[in-house]
Amino acid sequence: MGKVEENKLQKLNALLKSSYELFVTKGIAQTSIHDIVQKAGVAKGTFYLYFKDKYEIRDRLVVKTAERLFLKAYEEVQKEAFHEGDTARIFEDKTIFLIDYVLEELKKNKLMLQFLSKNLSRGFFHLALESHEYSSEVKLIDYYYKVLEENPTVHLRNPEIMLFLIVELAGAASFSTILENDPISFEELKPELYSAIRAIIRSHIEADK
Repeated sequence: MGKVEENKLQKLNALLKSSYELFVTKGIAQTSIHDIVQKAGVAKGTFYLYFKDKYEIRDRLVVKTAERLFLKAYEEVQKEAFHEGDTARIFEDKTIFLIDYVLEELKKNKLMLQFLSKNLSRGFFHLALESHEYSSEVKLIDYYYKVLEENPTVHLRNPEIMLFLIVELAGAASFSTILENDPISFEELKPELYSAIRAIIRSHIEADK
């Protein structure tokens, strides 16, 4: 990489880092482009070389943050020993494990949860599924397809829609319970949430032909 390209990458990374820090501490609405470039130490014109507005940089950060979470979750599911038996049940268990890992990580980092809570499924599906330039070589959906490939006898009807429903449900249901214990605690919610996720999966599993 030449010096020019390296300098561009440094400025881009500074914008991403500064934006994330401001978004999770001040909120997106309260963060201006002036705040971002001032914190990043770059000119405002540099911002517009990469992004049209702060919402575009938010979208990129949502994808990157979610990718890191799901990658870690996928790495952990590979270490876990699942009981042998019905492959559909194992697939359910792996899906629950992935979701549980992500939610527990968000529980530990409430600032990240606040940032992702209303944007996770949007970043997941509107960007990552469309081979958007913001996605890495392995997109979020690819982690889930890997889990599905490990259970080849499980055939799903509309797996992307199924996963959208799961992510949307998990995010929406967990936000207030983790942050405010409202209307119940997160631990009280978990059994009901995971039971609902299993029901969604089962409704999308196609019968053997």
